[in-house]
Amino acid sequence: MSDVTSGKPPTAFWIIAAVALVWNVIGFSIFYMQVTATPEELQAVYSEAEYEFISSMPGWATGAYALAVTAGVIGCALLLLRKVWAIPVFIVSLVAIIVQDTYSFAIADGIAVFGAGAVVLPLLVLVIAVGLIFYSRMAREKDWLS
Repeated sequence: MSDVTSGKPPTAFWIIAAVALVWNVIGFSIFYMQVTATPEELQAVYSEAEYEFISSMPGWATGAYALAVTAGVIGCALLLLRKVWAIPVFIVSLVAIIVQDTYSFAIADGIAVFGAGAVVLPLLVLVIAVGLIFYSRMAREKDWLS
């Protein structure tokens, strides 16, 4: 249990922050592998249509992807360091996720390429990003962040 008057977070805080960091590091790793893979490596993993979708992604969408995953990792590190700056960094990550998803699903019609099941992971990413913002705000209200 936490001591409410001291602002000391409970064990659950550390577990949630650590799991969120692992989740975001996995996302960053997937991004890194995608942008550093050779065309041959991508073609071995994806269908021709999927490869074309990924390889033709405009720079601004790739930049949004990079910002989303990088801000997610930094936000989690700040949360573990109990810094209030985690909140705006998580908000930046969420905005970048929305920009990337707008490209993938509204502009480029990723559902037509990857199928309806391809919406599940991006929705999970959005839910977790929103959850991290709310969790960080709650942590600030309980004086767990400085």
